Amino acid sequence: MFVIESAGFTDIGKKRKRNEDSLLVDDDLGLYVVADGMGGHRAGDVASKLVVDTLRDYMIHLGTKDDNEDTEDIDTSVSREANQLLYGLKLTNRVVFDLAGSKEIYSGMGSTVSLLLFNEQTLIAANIGDSPIYLIHKENIETLSVPHTVKAEHAAIDPEGAQKLGSEFEHILTRAVGSDESVSASLCEIQYFKDDVLVMCSDGLSDTTRPHEILETVREQTSCKDICQSLVNLANERGGHDNITVIVLKIKANQGKMKGFFSRVSGGFSNIGYRKKL
Repeated sequence: MFVIESAGFTDIGKKRKRNEDSLLVDDDLGLYVVADGMGGHRAGDVASKLVVDTLRDYMIHLGTKDDNEDTEDIDTSVSREANQLLYGLKLTNRVVFDLAGSKEIYSGMGSTVSLLLFNEQTLIAANIGDSPIYLIHKENIETLSVPHTVKAEHAAIDPEGAQKLGSEFEHILTRAVGSDESVSASLCEIQYFKDDVLVMCSDGLSDTTRPHEILETVREQTSCKDICQSLVNLANERGGHDNITVIVLKIKANQGKMKGFFSRVSGGFSNIGYRKKL
């Protein structure tokens, strides 16, 4: 059985008047969520909170139902739990989209979402938007999430052409929760190992801090709480131009024997692919 040490922290930063980020750290559900309300849009904070609350309520509700329910449009390349999570994201998108259309004050709101869900055999990472998820495994750091931005998606098709795009295209989202009636999430499913560390954050951190700096912070700090605080402090020292949210998870134990290390990918291009055991 796995044991997770967890911590999460959100900070308004130095420039914004309100915090449009929301987070969920729920060890009982094995569910961890970062949502970043769309900057510049009204009620971004409402959208991000609605994302977190809807996903949490859906997972609680799912635990009271038959395991085979809520798995329409099954993707056979991933587990039943991953399909349930994809359904939960579809539901969440619809909830935010409907509220955005219900009142003028909510018009145009939306949110990114990145989440991790643990079960007995795998961790499932899914995202919509550009809030990253990093995995640190045996002193290496890699990105589990897929950035849904104009520049990132252009780079996947034409790397040389993407280099000619200005930095502003790094922040133009191609997908967000609530922007359209439907949206596709990127998802990967992998086995986890003792001593793995996962870092989830909003772009208030990732825009100011490189992955190798996050890796170095994890090496230097002992507790998840201290890692979160150090990373938030670093982002604020570099200007704090946006809200900053961080969740850090450490795998303290796993369920025992593993059958191998694998990765499954669904819902768009990815830099993960299939991997051998590290």
